Amino acid sequence: MRGNEPQGPPEPPDLPELPEYAERVLDVVDGIPPGRVLTYGDVAEWLGEGGPRQVGRVMALYGGAVPWWRVVRADGVLLPGAERRALDHYRAEDTPLRSAGAAAPDHTPRLDMRKARWDGRPVREAGG
Repeated sequence: MRGNEPQGPPEPPDLPELPEYAERVLDVVDGIPPGRVLTYGDVAEWLGEGGPRQVGRVMALYGGAVPWWRVVRADGVLLPGAERRALDHYRAEDTPLRSAGAAAPDHTPRLDMRKARWDGRPVREAGG
């Protein structure tokens, strides 16, 4: 280091390079339209490799930079521990929800998977 040269931000400690599979998963997630969802298994099927657990692992490690709330469990139950944050996103994006049953914790709704699940086709804009 020389004299009074400004230093940049410190390098993050020992962060592994983003694996190629993780990049592909995140690219798929980034392409899910607002108001729509894919299951972990759907993402793996879209890629033609891995499975729901591998996609879940990628999302747990690297998913904070993409719309993570759009990758969901197949039963429509909201991500444990992130229900309220996810619900805020679903409501803002008008994602189809089902009313919570009496047994649901905190009466948290579920996703309406028949209506919210994305089939990969472009979503038309309202009024268009």
